[in-house]
Formats: sequence, C-alpha cells, structure tokens
Amino acid sequence: MDTRAIVKATGFLVLTVISIPSNLFICCAFLHTRLTEAKLTPADIILCHLAFANLMSAVTRSFPQMLTAFGCQNLFDDFGCKLFVYGFRVFRGLSIKLTCLLSTYQAVLVSPATSKLNSLKLYIPKYLWHIFISLYVFCFITSVHPILYSSSKPFNNTIPPFSFNHEFCYVIYPDYTAFISIGLSHFFKDFAFIATMAGMSGYILILLYRHGKRVKSLRSSDHGNSGSRAESKASRAVVTLVILYTVFFGVDNAIWLYSLTIVRVAPLISDIRVFFSILYTSVCPVVVIVTNPKVKAKLKISRLKKLPPSTDTSSSSL
Repeated sequence: MDTRAIVKATGFLVLTVISIPSNLFICCAFLHTRLTEAKLTPADIILCHLAFANLMSAVTRSFPQMLTAFGCQNLFDDFGCKLFVYGFRVFRGLSIKLTCLLSTYQAVLVSPATSKLNSLKLYIPKYLWHIFISLYVFCFITSVHPILYSSSKPFNNTIPPFSFNHEFCYVIYPDYTAFISIGLSHFFKDFAFIATMAGMSGYILILLYRHGKRVKSLRSSDHGNSGSRAESKASRAVVTLVILYTVFFGVDNAIWLYSLTIVRVAPLISDIRVFFSILYTSVCPVVVIVTNPKVKAKLKISRLKKLPPSTDTSSSSL
C-alpha cells in the first residue's frame, strides 16, 4: 500500500471504530433508561433516533469504505450495492432532519412565553412520533435513485461518464440530465434543513446571550438557576452539533457541487468528500456522550462494573 492508501485506510478505520460503538452505546443507554428508570424527554428521544441514524450511516458507508480501503474487493453484488447505497442516502438524510428537529425543539424549549415559538412547546412533544414517521417516510421516498442506478461493477469494466465511484459500488446515471437534476435536488433539499437548523441555532445563541446578561445583572444564586443552567448546557450542546454539521455539510456539498460540473471526479477529491460526509457519525456521539447527563451516567455505571470489587481488610469474621 502506498502512503495515500495507508492514510485513507487509517482514516476510515478510525471513523468506523469510533462511530459504530459510540452510537450503539447511546442507543442502548437511552433504551435502558427508558425501560428501567424513567420516561425520556423529547430531546432524549430525538437524540436516540439521531444515534440510530448515525449508526446505520456508519454501517452502510463507513464500514464498507474501510474494508475497501484495506484492499477488500467485490464486497457486494448488485442487490447489495443498491441496499447499502440506498441505506446510506436514507440515513444520511435522516441524520440531517433529526439534527434540524433537535435544534428546533431546543429553540422552542428555551424561547420566552412571548415568543411565537412558545405555542410549539406542547405541539412537538404531543406529535413527536408523528413527526418521526413523517421524516422516515420522507427520507425513504426521496432517496430511491440508488435503487435505480447502483451497480456492483460498471458495464464492460469501464467507468462511464456521469457516475460516482464509491469503490465498493458504482452509481451510474443514464445521462447528464439525470445526473445534474438528482444532484441539485438533493443539495437544495438538504440545504433547506441546514438553513433551518442554522437559524434556530442563531436564535438559541441570542437567547443565551440575553440570559447571561440578565443573570449577571441580577446576581442570582447558583441554586436558583440550576434549572436554567441545565437548559443552557443542553442548548450549547445542540448549537455545537449544528455548527459541526454545517461545517461538514459545507465541505461535503462544495465538493458535491464541483463534481456535478465535471465528467469524472479525481479519486483524492472523492475520498475527501466521503470522509466529510461520514465524519458527523463519529463526532456527534462524542458530543452527546460528553454533554448528555443520562448517557454520562450510564457510562460511569459501566466503568464501575468493570472495576474489581474492593475487599475490606479491616473487618474480622465473627
């Protein structure tokens, strides 16, 4: 393996090793909390679904990309290619929409009673499962093009124009019209949700700034502001996720738009785009584990269970 291949394989290996176990742990932590302790908050339920979407994105893209980078060939037949490429498009889109839903709900949660968003405080929790079903159905319906155009091998073993080489699979469009129209439709669809979550995050930052000035002026006690501090921490965590996703989305889609203007994309440019398209699946769970109290509590419990039991040498038998 040359230097580029080693760097590529190592990068995808790191992403896979982080994303799959950490997202799986978050899902299990929330499910265990729901079954054994108490009802989850709407934000926790959204985070659980977000972790599941990131987990499936890693399984359908990061994992096969890692295997291919280490030299594994012919991973899938045509059906496997259609399934994995379609699955990645579905769950990548779902990850965007769930992050947007999370930022919207957090903005509603911290909004003052006089805000127009205040009416959504009861609406979102009440119809949360309806929103989930709508988002899942929307993503499954609007991501069908890989089923039509994905293939395990190009025709006559030559990569035709207007195609994407994922190395383990190929997405081959019939003509330039399909190539550009599908690409732009995905871009504008994702951009609408990115713009919404960016707007909500900006609104959250304004509220946090005003709240910080109010707390300083009133010199409130720590005890009296424990609840608001918790909401502020949760809001900062959500804003962090949105900023990270916006940066990764920007790099990914800048390369995506560039690829729509040329017949064939250079392998290095394609590798950079793929890396940024799945980077969120590794960074997001780290932010959730560090900032979410329920997940942190489960992590501490799992660490304590691994510690050897202490022996009391000072006690004597009767």
